[in-house]
Parts: sequence; C-alpha cells; structure tokens
Amino acid sequence: MNQDYHHDLVLPLIAAPMFLISGPELVIECCKNGIVGTFPALNQRTSEGFEAWVVQIKESLAAFEDETGKKAAPFGVNLIVHPTNIRVKADLDICVKHQVPLVITSLGAIADIVNIVHSYGGIVYHDIIKKRHAEKAAEAGVDGLIVVAAGAGGHAGTLHPIPLIDEVKKVFHKKIILSGCLTNGNDIASALQMGADMAYMGTRFINVHESMADEAYKKMIMDSSAEDIVYTAAVSGVNASFLRPSLEAMGITEKQWKENKKMDFGSHSDALSEEAKAWKTIWSAGQGVSNISNILRVSELIAALKMEFISAIQKQQQYLDRYL
Repeated sequence: MNQDYHHDLVLPLIAAPMFLISGPELVIECCKNGIVGTFPALNQRTSEGFEAWVVQIKESLAAFEDETGKKAAPFGVNLIVHPTNIRVKADLDICVKHQVPLVITSLGAIADIVNIVHSYGGIVYHDIIKKRHAEKAAEAGVDGLIVVAAGAGGHAGTLHPIPLIDEVKKVFHKKIILSGCLTNGNDIASALQMGADMAYMGTRFINVHESMADEAYKKMIMDSSAEDIVYTAAVSGVNASFLRPSLEAMGITEKQWKENKKMDFGSHSDALSEEAKAWKTIWSAGQGVSNISNILRVSELIAALKMEFISAIQKQQQYLDRYL
C-alpha cells in the first residue's frame, strides 16, 4: 500500500475497527464509497474465519473495480498484539498472505511486526493515548499514529485532542490520525485544523445499516447524550467508554463502575471469550452520540459527511479572506 493513498479517498477519513460491530459488509461499503474501512481480526472467532473475511473483502472490492472502473479505497485490519492474544502470529500470517494494505496495531508497538508488514508494502498505524506510547511507536517504525483523545468510544484516552496532538508531534513526525467524538463533516475539518492528517470515526458508524450492531444498540445511541457515556475499567479491566443505560441494564451500579474493579462476567479460560461476552451486552460508544439521531446506509452517511466537510472548509476560507 502506497503511503500516498489519499488520492483514492473522497475524505481524509478512516472508519474505525469496532469490536463486535465492524464486519465485511461495513468495510466493503466504506471502501466502495471512498473512505478507509477497517475491522478487528478478533471479530471472527477463529483465524480461519478471519481469513475468509479478508478474502471476501478483497474479492468484493476487486469486482467493484472491474465493474465500475473506479478505484476502491484501501481496507485495514486491527490486530491486538498483546501477549494475551494467542492468535497474533496466525492472524499476522494471514495479513502477509493476502497483503492487507493497512494493519492497525493495539496494545503494543512491535518493530518486528512493523517490518513484516513493510516487507510486502503494507503500512502500520498504531493507536495511542499518551506521549509515552507515541515515543515507543516511533521507535518501532510505525507509519502513523491514531491519537485517541478524551470522549472516544472503546479504550479512550483522557487528554483533550489539541494538547495531545501537540505532545505527540514533538516525538513523531509521520501521519497523525485523530480519534474522539468525531461524528460529522465539520468534525473532520476540525481534526485537520487541530493538526491531524486524517480523522478516525467509530461511533457514527455503529448507526449504519451495514454494521453488525443490534437494533436496540443503535436506538440507545440515538436516545443518549454525551452525559450518558461512562468511562470505566469495570467491564474489561481497562478503562473504556460505555453507554450508561447498558451498564444499568446489566445491574452494574454507579458505585461499581466508579470503583473501576473489573466485574466477573463468568468463568472462562479464554480471556478473549470473556471480553466478548462483556462487550456483547454492555455497549460501547463515544461522547459523539449527542450528534447521532438516525440510521443511514454507509453511502448516505459518507455523502452527508462530504457535504458537511466541504461546507466547513468553505467557511474557513471566508475567515481567511476576512483576516488575511
């Protein structure tokens, strides 16, 4: 994957890989409509299933390009590279076999993995929440950093995006992708204004027809506000953002989530199975839920995002004309 792939995009945007939410249909539609689509390898229970999804995505995008003569945006896979993930090697081998264009690593920046992906021309982005993580990722040779700011869904950070980007830029001089509360085209423009090269949008893509989210999950997002997002380690042992009504529906009280002590969701020998069980019933989302009031098709959402983005940039031009 060429580093300069932006000419294949209609927006500087990556649809984030969401646990139990992002699947082939969502990824394919994102790429067909001009933004980077991604999914976590662990959304498939086995490496064999993961490979089947990669093949499905590649074949669908190749057929799209043959039929339309248009270039699809690249797709990406999220790998959890922490030692607790026993599938790392098998899943990485699949990425190499099929030359997955973009690999997004989480919970560890490992130079050997970066070098393996670079060996076939792929690129590696790594998600971080603080400067120290950025320094380690820079040492590992990653091609870009996904800077996860406060208010993001999933394993969010705690810092405001402006100082976080400023801190990261002191130690990292390649691509910066901003994550956290981005839900519309104006937010994408704002990400660029804050110093990012691209935007990373997760929660907004839960509420599309092509996501794997339960309809009740989508409704809860539309019914929620930023104040309904709870940041707690009680679900997985690592701080993450969850919808308060879903915590309450599982009988988890405010006292319990404030204590941040990991809840026992059943005795499983497989830590990943236990994690999946928790996240299937307790739903994650970012503070951007305040701006989500509908469920669209991916094509409709991307078209709306582009119109909003263009409008935002045009307004910036007006400021330039006024103050130059």
